[in-house]
Amino acid sequence: MLKIWSMKQQQQKDEQAQGPAQKKKKVTAAQLRVQKDLGELALGSTMKTSFPNPDDILNFTLTIEPDEGMYKGGSFVFTFVMNNNYPHDPPKVKCTQKIYHPNIDLEGNVCLNILREDWKPVLNLNAVIVGMQFLFLEPNASDPLNKEAAEDLRTNREGFRRNARTAMGGGSVKGVSFDRVLKKDS
Repeated sequence: MLKIWSMKQQQQKDEQAQGPAQKKKKVTAAQLRVQKDLGELALGSTMKTSFPNPDDILNFTLTIEPDEGMYKGGSFVFTFVMNNNYPHDPPKVKCTQKIYHPNIDLEGNVCLNILREDWKPVLNLNAVIVGMQFLFLEPNASDPLNKEAAEDLRTNREGFRRNARTAMGGGSVKGVSFDRVLKKDS
């Protein structure tokens, strides 16, 4: 035990002697896991990731562009933020645009069970991304964050579809203005 302690002290002295310019960045367990998860991603043609800061893999954006369903033709951008306790803590995911969706509130919070109570460290980023893609194919009115949109979907599916299209075009639904998310060719 004493030898380990003295080795640690010597390592700290060596690091201080090298100065801040030569200090090696330590790779955290979270960074290693995110790197593994990103390497295993199976993104379809309707999704892409980007890294605003290439040196920071714990923060990135995901763009989903559904090619079917009620949200077809839209381009939806989400920020992913993993803390240093990932994978024990789920990623924080937010939509950067104001959209009309029962599972995404007007502040961009996403209601997906594996981002909350059903998160387990064995899950990975691919599971989250597949879950998010599914929210655009099959919005879930039974577990809503946007209760008005959920009620609209439950009681009048065709009306919901029209409201979603209006909102995607940057229009107003029930007095709330939404961001334009339709791609130019839609």
